[in-house]
Amino acid sequence: MKLVLVRHGQSEWNLSNQFTGWEDVKLSENGVNEATKAGQLLKETGIQFDVLFTSVLQRAIKTGHIILEETGQLWIPEVKSWRLNERHYGALQGLNKKETAEKYGDEKVHQWRRSYDVLPPLLENDDERSPKNDRRYAHLQKKVIPQGENLKTTLERVIPFWEDQIAPAILDHKTVLVAAHGNSLRALIKYLEQISDDDIMGVEIPTGVPLVYDLDEDLNVTDKYFLK
Repeated sequence: MKLVLVRHGQSEWNLSNQFTGWEDVKLSENGVNEATKAGQLLKETGIQFDVLFTSVLQRAIKTGHIILEETGQLWIPEVKSWRLNERHYGALQGLNKKETAEKYGDEKVHQWRRSYDVLPPLLENDDERSPKNDRRYAHLQKKVIPQGENLKTTLERVIPFWEDQIAPAILDHKTVLVAAHGNSLRALIKYLEQISDDDIMGVEIPTGVPLVYDLDEDLNVTDKYFLK
């Protein structure tokens, strides 16, 4: 059984070195090219997908669509969920990473970005950037909508979606494509590979590069490889 994870192609804010999180930014021109190449690489493998899981943010959705278009599989069912969104960077969202490091110090910003359980500065409820004001999250209880997350809290919202949606599809012998984000995918990878809290900090997911997992009947990883 196969599971393919793909981090979205480069976004416009990746390019401008801004904290992105739940901000719904577009793919850059290079990001479109990365997604196209990912689709071409997957086409060469002959993998036939049965379902696409993605977030509710356009950079991930479009990456998934480009991949499926390149592989001639744009017709397959897809499921969008906020639980696959990128980590919410709180009040850091939209800020330039270099300028933020100059203001708060490299060590503090590194801690906000890379530690497993340290939260960034949180958004205020009346902040116009709050996802509580976004129609795509109107169906959710206000208390579950984050005002800022670390990898630990990101994992806590991603894994229920794995257990309720993705894992059952794989156990039904469906080949799954997940087009999502650096931190939501790191949460999945941590869970799948049983990576420690410390070691997950060193795991990087490149944009637009498919990561293929072979899984056994108990969803244990038997093989993994990047397509390049």
